[in-house]
Amino acid sequence: MPFNRMIGVGFVLVLIGAIVPFVIVIRLVESTFFLNFIAFAASVIGIFLGVIGTAMHVGDSRRRRENDWYEG
Repeated sequence: MPFNRMIGVGFVLVLIGAIVPFVIVIRLVESTFFLNFIAFAASVIGIFLGVIGTAMHVGDSRRRRENDWYEG
């Protein structure tokens, strides 16, 4: 998976992990264990995907910069 797509999916998951508890707090949806677990899991997985995608982006740009340095 490309790093930009991984960061995007991570952002969407973190957003879901924030919106679901907000909807529960304003009592639009009833709080259940399953829904709370899904919100927590989406948030944690989103953060991990974002961090991994960012690390892949930094590594790729660093590798390109070093190759330009040695070739030029």
